[in-house]
Amino acid sequence: MHRPYSARLLPPLLAVAVLPLLAGCVRRTITVTSNPDGALIFLNEREVGRTPLEVEFTYYGTYDVRVVKEGYETLVTSSDAKPPVWDTIPLDLFSELAPGTHEARVAWHYDLVPRVGDEAGLLERARSARATTEAENFEEGPSEESAAASDGEADAEAGAETNPPAPGPS
Repeated sequence: MHRPYSARLLPPLLAVAVLPLLAGCVRRTITVTSNPDGALIFLNEREVGRTPLEVEFTYYGTYDVRVVKEGYETLVTSSDAKPPVWDTIPLDLFSELAPGTHEARVAWHYDLVPRVGDEAGLLERARSARATTEAENFEEGPSEESAAASDGEADAEAGAETNPPAPGPS
């Protein structure tokens, strides 16, 4: 017994009709900008590039972000990549099957704060100030207040050594 011609063509025609539906995809990207540009970006401790940048991602959720630029405070924070409505369960099934490319974009912007002072310069200024202060104190000799304080300390130490403690009540 033979199937009719149309029944034999139905499976291949159905496959050809469904095939374009399986060609859809979703492109997920995070766009990162900073003020100033050129900051190095780390996502989940993985270096991804310098701002402004666009990086593809697979999973929505919270990402650990580190923003580094010389002359600016390093910024360590967490940022969320939230899905658009059409990319949530159960709608994402249809967006994956729909023909064409769908784009989900997440944008993050970070403002960096300039460093207050250069640490190396700060240490050098501290050493210079210490040397200047020590040189001034050496030239002047001990001040009257410090000499009086050291005399008082010497008297207290001498008195403590020569006077034995008083006997307690019997």
